Amino acid sequence: MTTPQTDHDAPLRAALRYGVGGLIVLVIVSAVVGSIVAGLPGLWGALIGSAIGGFFILTTAALVLFSAKLESGIQGMTMLASWIGKLLVVLIVIAVLKQFDFYSRGTLFLTVVAALLIVLGAETYGALRPRVPIMATPDEQPEQDQ
Repeated sequence: MTTPQTDHDAPLRAALRYGVGGLIVLVIVSAVVGSIVAGLPGLWGALIGSAIGGFFILTTAALVLFSAKLESGIQGMTMLASWIGKLLVVLIVIAVLKQFDFYSRGTLFLTVVAALLIVLGAETYGALRPRVPIMATPDEQPEQDQ
């Protein structure tokens, strides 16, 4: 007796797909609103904020998807190292940006926060939405009384 193969990565791929979609919507909305409110500096703040927030969250989702087949200890070390690396990259980008004034700091901050919330929410929705059937093998089926 053969059991049908299920795609266990489907929720992870859906989470990544919804996260990217949420980020695209956020980039468009924040760029328009930032441009209206703060002009060209608002546009730059929205674009940079979307890039920072999207980079931080989407790389985690992509890494989880690509490392899903690794041993749990190696996967945990990979996640920790990537989190430290992402944090360092964001801190360096913020330190470099601090010297310049071509962007709106308020728009940058609000867009980063919005990116973290929207993309994380979209990924959560994407991960919980797909239905992955759970198949019991003949060994795991409870014996019925006869």
